[in-house]
Amino acid sequence: MIVQKVKAVVFLSVFVFLACLGGEVLAAPTSPSYQIGPSDQLRIFIWKEAELTQDLQVMPDGKITFPLIGEIEAAGKTVTDLKKLITEKLKKFVTAPEVTVIVTQSNSRQVYLIGRVARPGPYALGAEMTVLQALSVAGGFAEWADEKSIKIVRRENGKEVQLPFNYKDYIGGRNTEQNVLLRPSDTVVVP
Repeated sequence: MIVQKVKAVVFLSVFVFLACLGGEVLAAPTSPSYQIGPSDQLRIFIWKEAELTQDLQVMPDGKITFPLIGEIEAAGKTVTDLKKLITEKLKKFVTAPEVTVIVTQSNSRQVYLIGRVARPGPYALGAEMTVLQALSVAGGFAEWADEKSIKIVRRENGKEVQLPFNYKDYIGGRNTEQNVLLRPSDTVVVP
């Protein structure tokens, strides 16, 4: 019981310390189940080992390079899995390492909205984000948008697939199945 309380206090202290370093840390997804991908920005904090604490970007090949350890495969791992891996590898060099992994910027899980939306551009893909939610995040439709001919462009098995989305039908209660969950790198096109 005491060990759990000490760990909770240590975690809270680390979180507060990291939050003081900059607002980005608080704004990024830090769920232990978040799956890390290429281009994600990570902060790896080693308690009482300031020289090992690192801000890293996951390389396009999915790897990071960490002091004393070398290259580690990060992409495809959860935050918890990467923490465990780094902890195990550091045990050769550090007594009882306390490792915290925080995703400070999620760049691998984005969707893109282009065309006649109020604010086109890349957006962080929220958990279980649908087409309708993505359109909302982008500020809704711009003037003259064709709300009946929206397309979701997705890559599946190396091929481009276009899924239709008719906003007018959807809000009218018809074809509600077209409001699909978006996947990383989907592009929503509003003509």
